[in-house]
Amino acid sequence: MEQQSVVTLAGGVDLHPTLAPLRRGFRDPAYRTGPDGAVWRATLLASGPATVRLQQRGPCDVAVTAWGPGAAEALAAAPAMLGAHDDASTFDPPAGPVRDAFRRAGAVRIPRTGRVLEALVPAILEQRVITRTAQDAWAYLLRAHGSPAPGPAPDGMRVPPSAAGWAQVPVWDFHRAGVDPRRARAVVAAARIAHRLEETVRMAPLDALARLTVVPGVGAWTAAETAQRALGDADAVSVGDYHLSGQVGWALTGAKVDDAGMLELLEPYRPHRYRAVRLLLLSGAARVPRRGPRLTVEDHRRR
Repeated sequence: MEQQSVVTLAGGVDLHPTLAPLRRGFRDPAYRTGPDGAVWRATLLASGPATVRLQQRGPCDVAVTAWGPGAAEALAAAPAMLGAHDDASTFDPPAGPVRDAFRRAGAVRIPRTGRVLEALVPAILEQRVITRTAQDAWAYLLRAHGSPAPGPAPDGMRVPPSAAGWAQVPVWDFHRAGVDPRRARAVVAAARIAHRLEETVRMAPLDALARLTVVPGVGAWTAAETAQRALGDADAVSVGDYHLSGQVGWALTGAKVDDAGMLELLEPYRPHRYRAVRLLLLSGAARVPRRGPRLTVEDHRRR
């Protein structure tokens, strides 16, 4: 059964860049962009699977349509996913590239899906591998273990597995997906305590990050990547990222820095450090000239 609503956000919302962090590559079976510009998402909620279609109708308005057993819950969660709880009123960056980017992209919000495991699993898959490798693994596992997206979803869309489904993925399917045993064990460990992880949506940000890192194989980087998407944490910095510290350093000083240097540079933007990073990445100011070696592509299926 189809259900509809319109989400209106004071101050506006820019649909595509706001939701872009939720997409795990152009072939993500849980996220598609239609030829009319609509965004389609497949998700698993407490009330069941749902397909959600979001279409920008004006600077402040997004039309939302949902199908499936979880449709009503999906509509209720849509404002948060579009950044309704994202409060940038205290964000007053000093003069420089962050302020310039904020002036140009002030309608880009930080989404909050409220679905912790759905954000955590792909973050685990992205640990210490190139992005394309992780995206291929995510797509393979959703095709193999997800379920068809309800309603008139674009062909091939899949709802991510439940916690029980992730916990039961056989070792050989992780192997076929190119996921090494360490990351596979982390996914299964997270799935087995998913009910405890989902509680982080009601916790203070630092407590939530601490809870996420209880999972063996989940460190600060993975917890931050999860908190940014599932919890809408505007201050979570992805410390340990292969590229990020260099990008932030380049954007703010014209020179690459390490993680410690990045945190020092971002300190004036607290509690909006992730917002500052996101704006720099969107603006193009963080694009570092390619001179150094790239991360090697590893194919764990050959081992």
